[in-house]
Amino acid sequence: MEQTQPVYAGFWLRFVAHIIDMIILGIVSFVILIPLLGVLGLAAFMGNSHEAFDGETPGFIVAMVSTYLVFGLAILACSWLYFALMESSAKGGTLGKMAIGIMVTDMTGNRISFGRATGRYFAKILSQMILMIGFLMAGFTQQKQALHDILAGCLVVRSR
Repeated sequence: MEQTQPVYAGFWLRFVAHIIDMIILGIVSFVILIPLLGVLGLAAFMGNSHEAFDGETPGFIVAMVSTYLVFGLAILACSWLYFALMESSAKGGTLGKMAIGIMVTDMTGNRISFGRATGRYFAKILSQMILMIGFLMAGFTQQKQALHDILAGCLVVRSR
């Protein structure tokens, strides 16, 4: 039986899938995390009610920085879990990837583990740090791999 060569997903397919995923994560952030921000902000306001609420008191500044950090960590955790759980699932991709018809596999075409998907997610930070060049590599490498794919030992291919 002859094995067929996988059809690699290039930069533009991956880009459109990423845009879809960012819209989904944006909606989830708005619906779930904005109320959290409101509650934390209200708690900061209530905690400072005995002070002049001028926005310059140390308690207010600490409360706002804490709120920002909690919000940022919550978004990071949601994003990480979304990508890692979806890409390591039987479908092999996020909702954006499924909509476009692409999936993430290991180098032999098998499903990736949650650990590998987690490594791939956090390797994207390196792809971003070098002026997004790590992402652009998907348009120029033989197997259409971005830097984070190479580091995690993954391929992004068209779904069967």
